[in-house]
Order: sequence, then structure tokens, then C-alpha cells
Amino acid sequence: MSLINTLARLEAVESGRAQPLTTVRHRRLSERPMVFVPLTTAGEAGAPLGALVGTDRESPRLLTVAQPRDRDLRFAFLADLAEALLPHLDSYADDVEPAERNETDPETGKRVKVEVDLCVDAPQLIVPNRPGIDFVRLLGRSMRFRRTAEQDPDTPYPAPARVPLLGRWLTHYGERARVPGSSLLLAATDLLNRHWATGQSNLEDQHLGALLAWIDPPDGGSGRDAALRAETDRDRRGQLLCPPAGPATDPAFDNRLLAPAIDEYDRARQSLGAAEDGPGADEQLGRLTRAEREIRALLASQARPTWDAVWRGLDLLRELPEGARVADRWTRDRWSFTGHRDRVRSGEPPQPRHDDAVTAAQKLASRETAQAQLEAQEALDDPLVLAGRRLSGEAFIGEVTDVVMAYSESKRPSPRPLITLYSEDRPQLGERTKVYRSLDGKPQSAEFVGREPGGHGLLVVRLTDRMGRGKEPAEGSVPEKGERIAWTLFEHDQRGGPKLPSTEETPWTHGGPPGVEGAGAAPAGGPVAGDAGAAGPVLGAVHLPESRTPADDARPPSPRPSLPLPLPDPVTEEDFL
Repeated sequence: MSLINTLARLEAVESGRAQPLTTVRHRRLSERPMVFVPLTTAGEAGAPLGALVGTDRESPRLLTVAQPRDRDLRFAFLADLAEALLPHLDSYADDVEPAERNETDPETGKRVKVEVDLCVDAPQLIVPNRPGIDFVRLLGRSMRFRRTAEQDPDTPYPAPARVPLLGRWLTHYGERARVPGSSLLLAATDLLNRHWATGQSNLEDQHLGALLAWIDPPDGGSGRDAALRAETDRDRRGQLLCPPAGPATDPAFDNRLLAPAIDEYDRARQSLGAAEDGPGADEQLGRLTRAEREIRALLASQARPTWDAVWRGLDLLRELPEGARVADRWTRDRWSFTGHRDRVRSGEPPQPRHDDAVTAAQKLASRETAQAQLEAQEALDDPLVLAGRRLSGEAFIGEVTDVVMAYSESKRPSPRPLITLYSEDRPQLGERTKVYRSLDGKPQSAEFVGREPGGHGLLVVRLTDRMGRGKEPAEGSVPEKGERIAWTLFEHDQRGGPKLPSTEETPWTHGGPPGVEGAGAAPAGGPVAGDAGAAGPVLGAVHLPESRTPADDARPPSPRPSLPLPLPDPVTEEDFL
């Protein structure tokens, strides 16, 4: 946590109201987001209990599972969820625009620009809190490997037709949510916590009702008192007036209301099965219908307050203007959505349970780059965020007091003007430290020369690029006297890491060339990637002699120990709902 965030939290404690951390909104908000409020059974995260889903805040669609232990009812829930989400995803898939993308020419190996279709917009999914994102990822994992009757007529317990497809999309959204700065799948609590600081702990900030109470307390009262009421106030039946944002429900609700309602549903269904077509069948059917309606009413009472809170939070966020560089990050989200659309339409298989070594390294590197880029862009877009970097010595604001033209010592001298700046900040500058400023949206670099003798707060930097190719600097490329400029010690555009080997060139220590018979078996008895016990005991048992004798050279080489082929991933409870 930065110093300015800590100060904001202390001020929130003193004032009793949340304090702003930003002056602009650093995430994209769609004009028509799909809000998804899931509920799960206590102690069994993989068993859905119900959900509110939709793009219309006034008329959400309620999906329920009357008996979460019933596989058929769970499949019906997933089919209804697919019916609600997939048309929304498909509505963005065919509205495209031409765009250019760099690709590798298979013949020359060079990077060339090709024209492809890019979706004009992408659907956005918003859940109440971070556990909601984990639930989306869990749903995707449990759904994308399901077999339908059309795919495999002999499969036991076939899934409804579009359930595996929805699992693939939810998996993609869950993975995209791990990319810093992405806005495809967002949690309302994370959005609000990024833009406001409250006087409570990070764990308490995951309670959506309490978080909104700090940001926008009712009747202009104390946010601290309003948050306490949101967390603890109960009605006559002992139920919370502000239910938790899920996916897990309140234990008092489970024990006092939900469990008896589900028991009544089970008894009604048993009675209906025993009556069959007898004279009491109609009466038992009516009893079962009333039990289902009671469960729906109970789940709606728990999910609707959270649904309204999510939309209330979005209203607060829309009051902030969007940051200048948010559109660039949203374009990357559009590329991500378009790429997954193309993979689905081309008939590629679902995402694997585990990434191979190269894919995992690429994901890690891209996410690290995205994190550094996000932090830099937020500071450039927002003076309040930049203030935090200034306090830590990673940036400074200086007023130009003098400009002296100088040139490089080379056969073709290039302009290297010396800029004298007056700054009250204390940046962590050393000899030849590089600093950067934003010039027409692109970074212009300079190097720190030193401090002006006898002048408190006077810094001298030398511009090094983006001044054109002529002997004289291009117009506007050199700051003028009296201009105030924000300089950063961090780069604005992060450089990519070293090139990773292709899948075909992956060494056997990381899974082996996939073309080898056995799909990942190590050549010559080497260890197999993914085999938990292969690398340790086998490699530890092989000892190389410190020195060899002629007798040793005359011996035939001993065969390397052969290892078993990798076993498939074991089926776990997470794979099935």
C-alpha cells in the first residue's frame, strides 16, 4: 500500500467517510454490462443454488436450483444460465471492424502486418465481489469438459447442448480477469476499492453493502455507522437486512429458512412420486409447486439487495470521467474476445486443465508486463495517483527555468538540450538516471545530469530522443521556459522479455517435444513434465563419477532408467457440479 493510500485511509477513519483515491475512472464500464449475482450452497462451492443475471437493472432473471444435490436440476440451471449469457455474448461477435495485426510469415519468418476483423465492442461481465470471479472460473472448469448427447451418445449423464460452450467462455473470462487492467470480468468491490479508500480492513471491503455505506452513506451520515448497520442489522426473523454479496449465503438464512424449505420440497417430491397418477397426485403437485415458489422467493430475497447494490456502485463509478488510456486497454480486451471467438468457431478443443511450460511462462510474462504498464498509465492519467509516485520518489513535477542547447559529440551531431527544472519533490535520482515525460502520448526520455550548484531544488536533465532527425529539434519537442512537466523514473511502455521457445522446441525437462510418441514422454528415459515424483527420486538416484578410468570407458553405457508415461489428470470434485 502506498503512502498516499495509507493517508487516505487515516483520513477516512477520522472523517467517517471514504476518501477518493483517483480523479478519473481507471476501468472501462460498458453501456450494457451483464451483471451476474451467483449464490452457492454452504460448504459446497461447486453446487449452484441460484443466480440473478441480466442487463436490465429493473428486471433481472432469477435462476434457482430447488435441490442442489440433484444432478438434473443442476444441469437445468446451467442450461438456463447458458440461455441467458450466450445470446448476449453472440450479440457482440459479428459486429466487426478492419484492423491490422502483426503476424509471423511462415515462409520468411519475419513479422508482417495483416488485416483482420476486430470486434467493435466486447461484452462485459460484472459480479459483486472477488469470490464471484472465483465462482465464474470454477463454473467454467466444471462445464467446458462436459460431453453432450450429440458429441457422445454413450456418455453417462450428458450435459445440455450449450453448457460446454458456456464453460469455455467463462473460463476465458476467468483467465482474462487475472490480467491487470482488463475489464472483461470485473468485481464491483474491486472497482470501488480502486477508486475510494475506506476506514475498514481489506477483508471488510469485500462486503459490498458496507463498502457502499462508507462511500455514499444514507442521509449524509457517518459511513462508519452505516457500514456497521449494513454488516449486523437483522429483522424480526434474525435475517440480515443487507445479505452478503455471495456466493455463499448467511448461515442464519441457511439454517432457519433455506434448509426447512428444501426439506419441504424433498417431501413434496417424494409424495408426488408415491402418488403417481392416483387421486392425490394433483394435490401433491400443487404442494411441490408451492415449495418451489418458496425457495425462489427466499433466494430472491438474498440476491436482490446485492443486485441493487452492484448497480448502485456502477452509478457511483460512472460519475468519474474515464481515464485517457483506458480505451487502449479495452482494445486489448476486444482483441482477446475476438481471438477466443475465432478459436471457438474454428472448432478448437477446450482450454486444457493445466498449461504447458511455454504457455504458462508466456502468461506470467504478459501479466507482469500488463501490471507494470497499468501502474504507469494510471499515474500518467491521474494526478492523484501520480502524487503517490511522487511521494515515493518515483516521479516529480518540475518547472522549466532554463533551456541550453547542446549537441552530441559524434560525426553527425544530434541535439541534446539541457533542461533546468525547479522542483519541490525529492526524486530518487542518481548519476545518468533515466527520466521520462509524455510527449503527444509517447514517452520522451532524458537523463539526469546533476543538481544546479547553489540552487535548492534545481535539477538538470538532458533530452535524448524524439526531437526529429535534423540538426535542430523539431517544433514542440523541447519544453519552453515556464512550462510545468511531470517526469517519471519508470518507463511508460514496458519492454517485452526474452523470446520463449516454440512448443516444438520445448526441452524434455519441460514436457518434451509434443511429437514424441507418448504425448510428452521424455526422450531416453528423461523425466516427464507433470509427473510429480519423476524428477526428484529418479534424478537423485543417478550419480556421475568424479573421474573415469580406461576400464570405465571400455564398459558399455548403462541404459538410463525408463519412466512411466504421464498419467491423466485425476478427476476431482471440482470437475463436476
